[in-house]
Amino acid sequence: MISMQSDLMKKYKDNLVSVIIPVFNSEKFIVEAIKSVLAQTYQNFEIILVDDCSTDNSVSLIEILRKNEPRIHLFKNKVNSGAAISRNRALNEANGQYVAFLDSDDSWYPNKLSQQINLMINKNAFLIFGSIEMVNEYGELVSRKKYVPDSINYDGLLKNTIIATSTVVIDRNKTGYFRMPNIRSGQDYATWLQLLRGNKTAYAIREPVTRYRKIEGSLSSKKTKNWKKVFNIQVNYEGISPIRAYFNCFCYIVNAIKKYYL
Repeated sequence: MISMQSDLMKKYKDNLVSVIIPVFNSEKFIVEAIKSVLAQTYQNFEIILVDDCSTDNSVSLIEILRKNEPRIHLFKNKVNSGAAISRNRALNEANGQYVAFLDSDDSWYPNKLSQQINLMINKNAFLIFGSIEMVNEYGELVSRKKYVPDSINYDGLLKNTIIATSTVVIDRNKTGYFRMPNIRSGQDYATWLQLLRGNKTAYAIREPVTRYRKIEGSLSSKKTKNWKKVFNIQVNYEGISPIRAYFNCFCYIVNAIKKYYL
């Protein structure tokens, strides 16, 4: 594994997008996810998959796709380690100036990367995200489009976890070295806060760029526990006072209700 020191010295390949996909028992959706990357109008990418000791056919399906596609790279964890460790290993292996995150049960629309790279250049931005369409296990639309604001800063993200991981593209020439904290849930939210410190701004494509799959029982579907996750990250990782964190969580709950039910 590449050390932090060697990664700090690493020269990223200009304009290359490294697409990071953590994999764990993803046989139902992994082919769709990978094919949605291969179908992008922006074709200067590599796909970095890290398998976290899957016990299904995920690896076999990936190997089939790899045979005819040299841009697909597969790495395997020796022990089951969780999404944060898998994403961080992928960041170690990634060569691109840009990194984009895609969960193995989500998929992209074909112009996702081209739109976001263009916006990133036009705004001289370091982080671009976007809106989603939510689908069920069968790919059927289950709710109306979830539009995001044109931009968000650190204070805004404290009150609204609006950045969906599978919509994010980051310019590492602007952020430098970063890694996700090794926590079971919410490591993505903690990372966006970390990168937005100092009141920096992330910009968004308002039209949906990602089909986000809602699977009952998944970590992200347990909305009743999310406010505790948000509270703990703000207090333990961002040093926010408990009183302010409770207020932020109240705002988060209000925004979540608006987002999912109104």
